[in-house]
Amino acid sequence: MRIAFFLCFFLISTHSFSQTLVIRDWETKKPLEFVTVTDMGGKIQAISNENGEVDLSDFSKIEKLEIRLFGYRSQTKTYSQIQEENFRLFLYPSVVNLQQAVVSATKWEQNRQEIPSKISTITKANRELLNPQTAADLLGISGDVFIQKSQQGGGSPMIRGFSTNRLLYSVDGVRMNTAIFRSGNLHNVISLDPFAIESTEVFFGPGSIVYGSDAIGAVMSFQTIKPELVDTGDKKIQGSLTLRGNTANNEKTGHLHLKYGGKKWAGVSSFTRYDFGDLRMGSKGPEEFLRPVFVVRTDGTDKVEPNPKPLIQVPTGYQQTNLMQKLRYSPNEQWDVQYAFHYSETSDFPRYDRLIRFRPNGLPRSAEWFYGPQIWMMNHLKISQQGKSKIYDQMTLSLSQQRFEESRIDRNFNDPIRRTRIEKVDAFAANLDFLKEWTEKKETKLFYGAEIVTNKVNSSGTDKNILTGNINRAASRYPNANWSSQALYANFQQRISSKSLIQSGIRYNRFSLDADFSQNLEFYPLPFSRSKNQEGALNASLGWVYTPQESWIFHVNASTGFRAPNVDDIGKVFDSEPGTVMVPNPNLKAEYAYNLEVNAGKILSESVMLDFTTYYTRLDNALVRRKATLNGMDSIIYDGELSRVLSLKNAAFVEIIGLQAALEIKFDTHWSFSSKLNIQKGTEETDDGTRSPSRHAPPIFGVSRLEYKNAKLRIQLFSEYAGSFSFEQLPLEERGKPELYAIDQNGNPFSPSWATINLMAKYQLHKLFTVSSGLENITDVRYRTYSSGVAAPGRNFILSLTANF
Repeated sequence: MRIAFFLCFFLISTHSFSQTLVIRDWETKKPLEFVTVTDMGGKIQAISNENGEVDLSDFSKIEKLEIRLFGYRSQTKTYSQIQEENFRLFLYPSVVNLQQAVVSATKWEQNRQEIPSKISTITKANRELLNPQTAADLLGISGDVFIQKSQQGGGSPMIRGFSTNRLLYSVDGVRMNTAIFRSGNLHNVISLDPFAIESTEVFFGPGSIVYGSDAIGAVMSFQTIKPELVDTGDKKIQGSLTLRGNTANNEKTGHLHLKYGGKKWAGVSSFTRYDFGDLRMGSKGPEEFLRPVFVVRTDGTDKVEPNPKPLIQVPTGYQQTNLMQKLRYSPNEQWDVQYAFHYSETSDFPRYDRLIRFRPNGLPRSAEWFYGPQIWMMNHLKISQQGKSKIYDQMTLSLSQQRFEESRIDRNFNDPIRRTRIEKVDAFAANLDFLKEWTEKKETKLFYGAEIVTNKVNSSGTDKNILTGNINRAASRYPNANWSSQALYANFQQRISSKSLIQSGIRYNRFSLDADFSQNLEFYPLPFSRSKNQEGALNASLGWVYTPQESWIFHVNASTGFRAPNVDDIGKVFDSEPGTVMVPNPNLKAEYAYNLEVNAGKILSESVMLDFTTYYTRLDNALVRRKATLNGMDSIIYDGELSRVLSLKNAAFVEIIGLQAALEIKFDTHWSFSSKLNIQKGTEETDDGTRSPSRHAPPIFGVSRLEYKNAKLRIQLFSEYAGSFSFEQLPLEERGKPELYAIDQNGNPFSPSWATINLMAKYQLHKLFTVSSGLENITDVRYRTYSSGVAAPGRNFILSLTANF
């Protein structure tokens, strides 16, 4: 009797358990949330939870079930078929996987389908196929980010009409922007090692709710390789060794990383060494981009020598070393502790765009102009805890310390004085982030937290006479200063129905700056010796995601962003272009952005997807360069030249309107095609109240890719392209830099259009060995991306060998 009872109980329990269907992604094998299961008449409906589970108790007598999720091929199954498959079901991605987890929106993992803003993801697989040389190039392969380069050791992203310190960089959730991130082109992103990056996300539009100041145009979020624990008691060690070469700059790169883990301990060690030679440009294009001469110093004299190979941009080469060490300890399922150490150091690298400037007499302006070693170091401690409580379900405490060092060394042609300016920044940050969810179906989520950031800036300058060896103190680029920020934020997400959700956010930020100019008073007659600035900023956002059918998705998002004036804004003295000099302005206020974007995505026949995002951003109180005076004088002698005095002022507005379009087609399981197009138009208020094109809104640009993929081979033929800017379309500021551009028939600078054809392939020779190879710029086009000083690589053969163990 007892045996019969337990047998009956077992059968009932098994039947009850078996009525729970588990749905997973066919490619990643990860559970799928928000899958809709209905009967053919649509009268009975169930939705999968975050574990991909659906209760089919109400469907046992239904003949056919329909299973649907946006971005996946729908399936029709009988109940008996599901039983035969042991209540396990896999959905096949149609064209794009919106269930992909992203972290840039709230710092917590979410499905892309929940985010009311556009996010572009660059996967590890694409990085390994396309072999970007730097982290700037890595951003460029997204097809949504335009990259400007003043020199080979550079890369300044332009996104939705904004650039430099109006974009924010995040590394494993830590803010990388510092108090000396400038309005001129930035190259700090090259400090990151593409080999150590697991995934990259670009969150478009203001991200100030979560990230604070500077997140106006976009947030670029880099996630580095994470130590992985082993479920079993066995320890696991694996690694990868890569050797890579490129012909366009004679690259010689080696990378090694090790991953090791146990049940409670894990770690990652990564080392990369880059060696880039002088960059060769293409053979077919504007003659203005050639390098016909360069400067050499012989017998104590600077001389102009002819370049026997004018396609070689002399000098542009440099080297770089990257180290990363991560450790992880997880004593139980509730707690997780991770420590990371990052270190990056470059050699000196020439600022090529300054070396191609000439005076009216035909002689070069500079004999030397290069950046000294760029150093970035970060210590990062992250403590996470999971466990339901009244105020949170998950918590993360992040403590970070970063050290930045950079320097600028320049000397005029046949001038014995070499000027050196060195900047050091210590950046400290503490972030406390919480996630709270309500209801069993997790229909309500609250993300909230606090942030404290402090930057300490130390700046110095020296002049060295290279003939006598005498060294004298000189004006520093910046005042010594302290910049700090404190903030509270909250993001609220509510699922209204299975078809729609809303997300709203608010943040209050308090920031302060204390700058000491006393060390520069002997060099510049400034009317002040100290500047203190303290202000607050309030930001908000409201977004809506709507999926009326499985083949449609819409989102609308309204948000604000801000940028607090930093030490670079308030304190630096420099020449922005020949004949002008920037002087400090201690009376600056924050600039504010107001953004609205609308997105629509449509899947056709489960194999074609169209995606359109249109946006409008207005930047008020914008910090722009304007004519000024210094002690009543509109011009002063700077660097031996009479220069017009300029300063930054809250004196303008900037308007950006744009469109981002994407097309994806899956012909079958092997062949696919994708294309992206970015159009933006920016206008900026000028000194006299008229409008000029905005400097950081590039021409139309995009990329189209045709791909074949099977189990071992992946081949991609793609074209990258950009439109032109005539002289009249160039921003006023760019018209004063003729050395960067081609010359039209009227003798005026302009930015020509360009397009490249490229072929890349990756083949798995063995389970332990992979080879990647390709040919970039097959037609050997000579071009410069808009506003760049260095020409892009010409025809380039790439070969990369990877051994996994």
